[in-house]
Amino acid sequence: MTLHSDVAELLAGAGIVDVDVDDAVADEHVRGSAYQRVVSVTASSRSRDRDRAIVATILRDPHEMGSKTAVVALVDKIAMKVTGPAEFRQWSAELLPEIDQLKTEGWREFIRRRIHDWLFYLSIKDGHVPTPVELAQVTDWMQRLLAEESTSPAVLVLLAESGNRKKTRNIAKNRTGFFTV
Repeated sequence: MTLHSDVAELLAGAGIVDVDVDDAVADEHVRGSAYQRVVSVTASSRSRDRDRAIVATILRDPHEMGSKTAVVALVDKIAMKVTGPAEFRQWSAELLPEIDQLKTEGWREFIRRRIHDWLFYLSIKDGHVPTPVELAQVTDWMQRLLAEESTSPAVLVLLAESGNRKKTRNIAKNRTGFFTV
């Protein structure tokens, strides 16, 4: 497959007709924007059947940073749609072979960590109260997201006591009224 045929296939599959394929191939910014639109259409679909193929196609792009960004956006959008951690674990497991095709280990690891973070988030949403050790295994980004969004007093107290960053601890503290940390 060529970049031109990959971009054309992604746009056609998403029903996006107002992006010039030649412009997208010539300009990584136009292509990145097109990928974000493809990801939005893909995530809004009820069917997850084409997700792996779409991710594989996006990740063939020679501009790995742009393709990684699009895949992370898809991971984020799907994590917010699934019914729980089991569904997300199954969905993300199907993507891992495609993610492993990225040449840059740091980008492969970034996506893997994002998936891990969302699994953690979804398990908490499902009622799990993490230990300080489990909390330490997620990124600062996820800890802050939990501090801002969690409705579990136990999780907020844990974040107020054990969050990696002062800002995260303060957000959690303010949301719980917990001031004796």
